[in-house]
Amino acid sequence: MSAAYIEIRRLTQADAVLYRDVRLEALIANPEAFGSTFETENTQPLSSFSTTLGNSTVLGAFRDSKLVAIAGFAVQQGQKMAHKGVIWGMYVQPSARRGRIGRQLVEAILDLARQRVELIQLTVVRDNEQARRLYASLGFLEYGIEKNALKQNGRYYDEILMAKDLSEKSD
Repeated sequence: MSAAYIEIRRLTQADAVLYRDVRLEALIANPEAFGSTFETENTQPLSSFSTTLGNSTVLGAFRDSKLVAIAGFAVQQGQKMAHKGVIWGMYVQPSARRGRIGRQLVEAILDLARQRVELIQLTVVRDNEQARRLYASLGFLEYGIEKNALKQNGRYYDEILMAKDLSEKSD
């Protein structure tokens, strides 16, 4: 069997260089999919990426020891919203797509989230059919749309709002 070994683990501050490289690649490759921009994050010192990894839950997927995908998970703030989590900043390098790496990464986040929240949410650009299919296949349901959610180079992008109830026992 020629399948590459995939390791999914939480990124630490020691992974800051790897995380920065993949994050900047994501912002260049799919600027319409992220609230931030390459121009903004490229000027940030490495310590900024290290701080993000120290203060956030970011998982990375490694194929043959190379970081090929990233995704963040956060519990929403405030007593009345702490039952909800969000997936943010997900990116899978093109060479790793269609290899189930994105699926494995989201499944790992879901496993983590089940220990902390009852509902997990995400947004995805309406035009990203591949990601929408992935999320739907994992039980996320579309519950709304934010029109003109992001604006990149004069073009507006709508975001689909998706959620998965983690309190259900029928996963």
